[in-house]
Amino acid sequence: MTSASQPLPTKAIILAAGVGSRIRPLTDNCPKSLLVVAGMPILERMIRNIEACGISEFVIVLGYLENQIREFMNSNFPHLSVTFISNQRYAETNTGYSLMLALAEVDGVGFVKFDADVVFDAEILRRLITSDTNNALCIDRSIQLDAEEIKVVLGDDERVLQASKTVEPKNAAGESIGIEKISSETAIILHTELTAMMVSKAHLQDYYEAAYERLIARDIAFHAVDISGLNWIEIDTQEDFTAANQISGFKREVQQVQ
Repeated sequence: MTSASQPLPTKAIILAAGVGSRIRPLTDNCPKSLLVVAGMPILERMIRNIEACGISEFVIVLGYLENQIREFMNSNFPHLSVTFISNQRYAETNTGYSLMLALAEVDGVGFVKFDADVVFDAEILRRLITSDTNNALCIDRSIQLDAEEIKVVLGDDERVLQASKTVEPKNAAGESIGIEKISSETAIILHTELTAMMVSKAHLQDYYEAAYERLIARDIAFHAVDISGLNWIEIDTQEDFTAANQISGFKREVQQVQ
């Protein structure tokens, strides 16, 4: 756990390199993060929520159709401090590799990391960044768990013991939603770990949670922040996309902006 003086993160990492093959044809000509959900592109809602929580610096890892995202950010958020990183190996790598690239830019600063396909209430982020923890994963305890979810096993004091798709649903406390807070100290160690992993072709398709678990095995603490009951959805499939467009809370957010 942290002390009350633990500084709030000022930097956001957004992983937006993926192809989004499971939601095709919607992503044939559009990166998944720019799909419009309840009247607003996923990435725009994410940026607005991050800004509203006081985070002002962004590192965005790009790959598939990256120029569309660059142009979108430059047109809609020209006032922001944004560093773009190109994962030129996006077709053969996964989120672990993208996060490794981002951490080279972060240079040992604490951050919040986002999967670019998550639509979420700003309250989720507020709860995370103000939590009394150095390293934390947002966990939904109320969701139906299956093979595709990153399932989380917790020990005493909400400490994370495992976080992966291979966890048996019956052993899991809930799902990690793809938004985490990482301290400056852990950022350095995590970068070293991911760099070592990505030397081997066997790890190129690893999710970043594999590196989290390796740090956990070294007794580096990660804790859960319960966000059950708050609106969020990860857009993996057309069914997810349809469901997200029906969430009334997301529609209200757009009306408030307009």
